[in-house]
Amino acid sequence: MQSMLDGVRVLDLTNVLSGPICCYHLAQLGAEVIKVEEPRGGDLARQLGADPSLNARGMGISFLAQNAGKKSVTLNLKSPLGKELFLRLVETADVVVENFRPGVMERLGLSAEVLRERNPKLVYCAISGFGQDGPLRNNPAYDQIVQGLSGVMSVTGTPESAPLRVGYPVSDTIGGITAAFAIAAALVRQARTGEGEIIDVSMLEATLVSMGWNVSNYLIGGVEPRPMGNENMTAAPSGTFQTGDGLLNIAANRQIQFEKLCDLVGRPELKTDPRFAERESRKVHRMELKAELEVALRARNAAEWAELLCAHGVPAGEVLTVPQALAQPQIAHRDFLKTFDNVPGVNRPIRVSRAGFRLASGDPGPATPPPTLGQHNAEILGPLLPEGVSLSDLEKQEAA
Repeated sequence: MQSMLDGVRVLDLTNVLSGPICCYHLAQLGAEVIKVEEPRGGDLARQLGADPSLNARGMGISFLAQNAGKKSVTLNLKSPLGKELFLRLVETADVVVENFRPGVMERLGLSAEVLRERNPKLVYCAISGFGQDGPLRNNPAYDQIVQGLSGVMSVTGTPESAPLRVGYPVSDTIGGITAAFAIAAALVRQARTGEGEIIDVSMLEATLVSMGWNVSNYLIGGVEPRPMGNENMTAAPSGTFQTGDGLLNIAANRQIQFEKLCDLVGRPELKTDPRFAERESRKVHRMELKAELEVALRARNAAEWAELLCAHGVPAGEVLTVPQALAQPQIAHRDFLKTFDNVPGVNRPIRVSRAGFRLASGDPGPATPPPTLGQHNAEILGPLLPEGVSLSDLEKQEAA
């Protein structure tokens, strides 16, 4: 069946993660995503990742992870010819996405206003650390900086270890997914009315939105969030527990789940213990309850307890490593990973993750492997070249 974004053309000017993950989601839904890269090196992520040999070839793992399904062209946006070709591309596009610092596109003479003069229906999305205005707008913004400024680090870890950085670039990722959501909404209106839009995504604000209850507990309840390690602030027993072998997450957040848990671990008397009988008292005495339960949980390993508890309606699951998580039968059953057998520039098969959802009309996923730098210059830029200018002429100018 036809992909949801079939016929939508996206110009992806982005680098590293927040913008590339945004455009990766659009590509998986069928959009034609053209990655517009600087001729000398392209996206910085091409040089990043755990395999130095791939970094040297401009196909770093950090790039491979977020750029399948896209096409790549190279343009020097500072050169007159490069700028003109980009403007011609804009005339054919539905969306432009960039994650430069605020003001860069204006200095290039390619502001949202200039681009929308060439294409009034254009959806222009700018992703930045702090947004296009405000006192922090010009500050450099890497993921860890935003994690610190958003308060995420202050609630990550235990009281002894916090503040801690979340173990992956959570602010970049949330910023990119927020941008994809906003673009999809703008495309709906564009299809109905022909109107374009200018979208200003702040990674700081997107991260604060994702903190949900932590923010609301302070804004509405006046309670300042604090680090609680693996404990859940809303309920007990709800956190990570040591078993006979391995760590187990248990989230017995409802009274009926708590009571069933006590029966299943062979400690029914905990249900009537005054410290644990009611929800609020369990939260006050959570560490005492944790200690009691861990004594009982030593009787089996984490996998056995998870199977037993889940079978009786008590939410539970093992604490896995990344390799263990990816090896789960559940992941294989849902075809979460996409394999490309022949990847130019890599010379071996690679696997990448798809979108985190499925569709009855056909699952989203990248149709093609990540492109080499400038792989689609002839296909995309060739027809746009001024009369008398060849692709080799363009490449010579870009290299000069």
